[in-house]
Amino acid sequence: MPPTNEKTKEDVRKFVEMVAEKQGWHLHPDKEFLDMLIEGLMTNFNRFGYFGCPCRLLEGDREKDKDLLCPCDYCKPDQEEFGHCYCGLYLTEEFFKTGKMPDGIPERRPIERW
Repeated sequence: MPPTNEKTKEDVRKFVEMVAEKQGWHLHPDKEFLDMLIEGLMTNFNRFGYFGCPCRLLEGDREKDKDLLCPCDYCKPDQEEFGHCYCGLYLTEEFFKTGKMPDGIPERRPIERW
């Protein structure tokens, strides 16, 4: 069911900034790529009513997608292993300090959940 109050890119930017600050994370350093991720989160919220991961296909059913609510269930394990989440939205402090850009990492979500 679509939300009754749509989110703007600024609303979503505030959301991801709040999450990052609370967790001690950094956001993707490439502003253009970050903007694309924010737009994906906005689209998912305005389509489904929740902030579903912008880099994965959602079912459109909050219960089926609950492991993909941003930050998704795979975010912290991905950060522990690679320094950033699957889509590169959230970076650990340590990874951020390296100056590297997030790169592709293996999908951690079980294939039966795709």
